[in-house]
Amino acid sequence: MIEILLYSVLIMLASLVGVFSVWHRAGQVIERHLSLLVSFSAGVFIVVAYQLGIEAVEHADTLGSGLIWITIGVLSVWLLFKFLPSSHHHHDQTLETRLHSRLDARRIMASDAFHNMGDGILLATSFAVSPSLGILTALSIFVHELVQEISEFFVLRQAGYSTKQTLVLNFAISASILLGVLGGFFLLESFEIFEVPLLGLASGAFLVVVFHDLIPHSVRASKQKNLYRKHLLWFLIGVVLMFILNILAVH
Repeated sequence: MIEILLYSVLIMLASLVGVFSVWHRAGQVIERHLSLLVSFSAGVFIVVAYQLGIEAVEHADTLGSGLIWITIGVLSVWLLFKFLPSSHHHHDQTLETRLHSRLDARRIMASDAFHNMGDGILLATSFAVSPSLGILTALSIFVHELVQEISEFFVLRQAGYSTKQTLVLNFAISASILLGVLGGFFLLESFEIFEVPLLGLASGAFLVVVFHDLIPHSVRASKQKNLYRKHLLWFLIGVVLMFILNILAVH
């Protein structure tokens, strides 16, 4: 149990260190190009949604049950945030603040929490099979989380959160992996039934994030700044990077 918790905490800390390192070395450059980096994040998360959806279908008893959980993820997240009070920030209506006001980052935080809990269950299950498989799984999760947390950082910053708030929120969301680890370790057989629902919910939730929030935000920014090609290029970079990581990752 201690070994699993140790790797979970290392994944959490490594993600935070990765975000901090990127910000510390290129903070000013990132600030000037946040809208472009949101397009990069859209590319990253559309592949994440696809991969989670594939895993949900593969782990489900039938294709239909996997697709049902993905659909539930889409509808539940969309309806939940449709009826929640707006979290928009109201400042002087400059171009950047208008873009901030239209990007609600709560969906991406909820989606990532579902995803992290699923990762925690997967990690606990892998260590139950063998320590070597658990370590390989932890490495795979770490590589994906590093890119995803950095991408999430870009989105939260563009949504109007301060650097400090974003780092705190990133770490808090990363900590949700512990819920999956603890549940998967102590209630392995009964808790495994939540893996497919969590994968499906996370996939559906990320689809909402990408198509309801990130892509429309990028389209507005590209129109207002006339940077269509740059936004498309950064989107494709995010897609290609995540596909490469998926190919290299050990499952």
